[in-house]
Amino acid sequence: MKKFINILGAAAIVLGGVTSCTLDAVNYVEKTPENFPITSDDASQALAGIYENLNQVSANPQMSFFYLSMLASDDNLGGGGTNDKLMQAMDLLLNYQTNMTHQFWSDRYQGINRANSLLAGVENMALEDGERNQVVGEAKFMRAFFYYELASQYGRVPLVLSTEEAEPIQPTAAELWGQILMDLRDAASSMPAVRKTDEKTDGHVDKYTAEAMLGRAWLFYTGMYGNGDDLAALTSTTYNPLTEVALPDGTTLTKQEVISYIDDCVNNSGYSLVPDFRNLWAYTNRCTVEDYDYTKGQGLKWVEDDAAVNPESMFAIKFNKLASWQTTIGYANGYALHFGVRGGQDYAKTFPFGQGWGAGPVAPNLMNDWNAAESGDMRREASVQNVKDLPAYTYGGWADFVQETDYYGKKQGPVTAKYTDDSGTTQYAPVFEYVMYGENGWQNDNLMQTGNIHDLVLIRFADVLLMQSELKEDVSGINRVRARAGLAPIGAYSLTALQNERRWELAFEGVRWNDIRRWHIAAAALEKQTNQPVYYLGSSAKNTPHSGGYAARYNATAGFFKIPETEVSLSNGALVQNEGWTDASSEYSGW
Repeated sequence: MKKFINILGAAAIVLGGVTSCTLDAVNYVEKTPENFPITSDDASQALAGIYENLNQVSANPQMSFFYLSMLASDDNLGGGGTNDKLMQAMDLLLNYQTNMTHQFWSDRYQGINRANSLLAGVENMALEDGERNQVVGEAKFMRAFFYYELASQYGRVPLVLSTEEAEPIQPTAAELWGQILMDLRDAASSMPAVRKTDEKTDGHVDKYTAEAMLGRAWLFYTGMYGNGDDLAALTSTTYNPLTEVALPDGTTLTKQEVISYIDDCVNNSGYSLVPDFRNLWAYTNRCTVEDYDYTKGQGLKWVEDDAAVNPESMFAIKFNKLASWQTTIGYANGYALHFGVRGGQDYAKTFPFGQGWGAGPVAPNLMNDWNAAESGDMRREASVQNVKDLPAYTYGGWADFVQETDYYGKKQGPVTAKYTDDSGTTQYAPVFEYVMYGENGWQNDNLMQTGNIHDLVLIRFADVLLMQSELKEDVSGINRVRARAGLAPIGAYSLTALQNERRWELAFEGVRWNDIRRWHIAAAALEKQTNQPVYYLGSSAKNTPHSGGYAARYNATAGFFKIPETEVSLSNGALVQNEGWTDASSEYSGW
């Protein structure tokens, strides 16, 4: 059974509760920074409430930055049915409805407020110094992670660092990202050098996770904002990353310091590469692996079989059987549901891949680029399913599929399993978890929608190795990753080689969007999606440009999406809407 970080009781604790106005920090419950947390158990509950925000957002995965990062990138199209306009709008960098992603904004500020409440109460806690440092480090990490997502999606979002009620203020990019980097530096510096592997702390971040996230945030901010912070600078094709950043406490964070943190993570964390890349992905689970032609007879074993610890996973969202469609849908991996093969077919036709909403079909331009650059890369077939190789795939899903392609990503979708019922008949379980973890204990019997409970990995060790190579401009990390994929080492570092390696290794893991933005190649990369072959309602078509096309929309917005109109209105002029979102050309009405 999957271990689950969140204490059910803690999920109901609203620390410094955030109302529908999202930035209102009024406390509506009895627990306050003055009386909670005090004890070690209190601190655990408070942390559980912060981590619960990950699952809260997972209840509406289409309202998350991870989801947007997938669809907005050049590696995935929008997909979905004719009524799933939100998916297509994200792909096209357009808006759908006034408050398109307001739930995400609201949820993440709730998480930030919970972190602020814990940090405000830390001085009252009866903790040993080591435990105190761990608690503070986790709270700062989570606050920084939430702000990383908000700042990546919306740009200059209000910076709230206390539980006191205050009017929202739109900071400069330097102020916002300085705070993010400082929180991560402090977390990495203060947390004990202990990796979290036991059942009690499964899912918690540690010192090394903070070091990895510091590298990710550093690379995005220093690359994206290297030329300045106005639209022309952000959309420039010149890549000129910063080498030092001023922090709010008056200190300076340098590139060399970030390298030191990443080196520590690589050398001392205990995280490691899984020997076979394919074993990272759920289709190699023990209930499916020998029935799938691609994996049969190859000695493969999913690294998370029977809730085993994944040595490559550094930060992941945890899920379990307690998901209920009515109340706790966030306890299920809704991303798997959304990125599943669009439904309306017999499971035998799509085995071993389960069905869902058909979001994020793989863009043909990715396959073209991959074949041209690294034709012998085993990761391509390990990461991408050509539907022509499925038993009897039917195009069109529920006869409404938009932007369908010949390719699905294997990493994030649901995986099915065969089993024999009491009559001896072969059946298909909508999710392999039903077979692996047993039929008892599920809170909802709609397994297609609530049965996906495998982790959503947000940071893994391979990413850290590639960050190390990028920061140090050497081939060590790149070649470790290539060796795992059975590829020859490269002799000399180049940015192009690094960019390709990140694209192939980390495809469909939510990092490509920010990568192409920070490298200042986004407009050109996105434009490659134009006129690619797709299927519309099951018939051959072309991926049609909207509102001037991908490059035009990126150059109009720098990839920052529309701030929810409700928040702009409530701010009384304190929040200024992002560029590119104030006229009718930014609105999406349908394919």
